[in-house]
Amino acid sequence: MVAGLGEIGRPIAGLLRRAVPTMGYDIDARRMRRADRPDGADCSILHVCIPFTPSFADDVRGLARRFSPECVAVHSTVSPNTTRSLQASMRVPVIYSATTGVHRRMTYDLKRYTKFYAIERAAPRREWAARLYARTVRRAGMRPRRMSTPVTLELAKVLCDTSYYGWLINYAQLTNLIAREHGVDYDEMWEYAAPIHRFLGNRPKMFPGYIGGHCVIPNLALVGDRRIAQVKEINDAYLKRIPNARAINRKYEGKIRRSRDS
Repeated sequence: MVAGLGEIGRPIAGLLRRAVPTMGYDIDARRMRRADRPDGADCSILHVCIPFTPSFADDVRGLARRFSPECVAVHSTVSPNTTRSLQASMRVPVIYSATTGVHRRMTYDLKRYTKFYAIERAAPRREWAARLYARTVRRAGMRPRRMSTPVTLELAKVLCDTSYYGWLINYAQLTNLIAREHGVDYDEMWEYAAPIHRFLGNRPKMFPGYIGGHCVIPNLALVGDRRIAQVKEINDAYLKRIPNARAINRKYEGKIRRSRDS
């Protein structure tokens, strides 16, 4: 059972259906297939793919009561220790499995990137649940890998993925501001780093646009740490200095498309 058939849940359900009988559920009935009749069906794993909100824990517990799964797997991006809190209030094992990928190609990315997962040490039937989850997603074409604790993975998703990406863009924004102050072309200036990055892989050139979307900036609040909150502060300040910052994104996206087509 996949609960939440949005940008994450829909592709996960599509992959799972290739491997095991899978139904989908969404509060928006238009997203469900005619074949989906979730109530009353046997449910081994409840895959939770709903947005993280203040009522997230209550929503997950409500879904578990409704579908009576043997195991719950959370694929949403969540605050640290969310899995621990859920497990403390539930009788079935709860797995956390962060999702990596770009929405427009999520099915491809789910198969390309490692599908990390973790389970609390206090979870009932812990090893059974871990084996069941790994076997299920592997059959669906994903590549599971277990981490030591859910909080490690909860932090990794934010700090080592979306927030890290935000910091890199922040540096591009700052170097673009300095380049403009000196009348220097940003792209030409960054040509200096290209051969270094080619050999060492640690000088990536990012595009100096505005960080929009609903991942990088919103995810900062999940950790609630003043230090990474600076990503948003720098981003907001950049937009004030460069009013057309959003147009810069389109400029570089166009360059990427042209390079792919050539």
